[in-house]
Amino acid sequence: MTGGMAPPIEIESFGGGLACEVNERSGAAPMSCYQCAKCSSGCPVAAAGDFKPHQLVRMVQTDQRQAVLSSRFLWQCTSCQTCTTRCPQQVDIAGMIDALRGISLAAGSQEPHSAVPVFNEIFLDAIRERGRIFELGLMVNFKLRTKRLFEDADKAPTMLLKGKLPLSAPRVDGKDERKALFDRAAEGGDK
Repeated sequence: MTGGMAPPIEIESFGGGLACEVNERSGAAPMSCYQCAKCSSGCPVAAAGDFKPHQLVRMVQTDQRQAVLSSRFLWQCTSCQTCTTRCPQQVDIAGMIDALRGISLAAGSQEPHSAVPVFNEIFLDAIRERGRIFELGLMVNFKLRTKRLFEDADKAPTMLLKGKLPLSAPRVDGKDERKALFDRAAEGGDK
């Protein structure tokens, strides 16, 4: 073969229940990873996490459910897709992490100090209800729910002056269509 990437090595069997569950939810193939660590070498948040992407994949392969589902890295990942792009085996690591977040939330295992699940919930509720984000309302809800009332408060006056936090809440028509989209997504697919 000349030029380009070699085709991925297909691995049919899975190492455990977690690998199977991730594969079913995301289509990612964790067992195809051979631990080259290219995902981790390009990850912008790998140094800050409790695990690096390739380590998380290995833990999925070896069915370390509790350690994976309570990992800080699941919530620190920015979903930038760098890991997926760099993978010579074309393992959708970002898709895997999204699936693991869902499994973690369902199990109530998310890292206790992470505010990301709270932010995601408030963000999606705003989209579901209004069709777009009302930044000021989002931040007020976030601060109240996380009890981080004065963290970053010094930035609010500048953001208000620059018009980054409008005082009125915009709405977009099509609430019924949005509800149908959210319902379809909750069911897990195209219908």
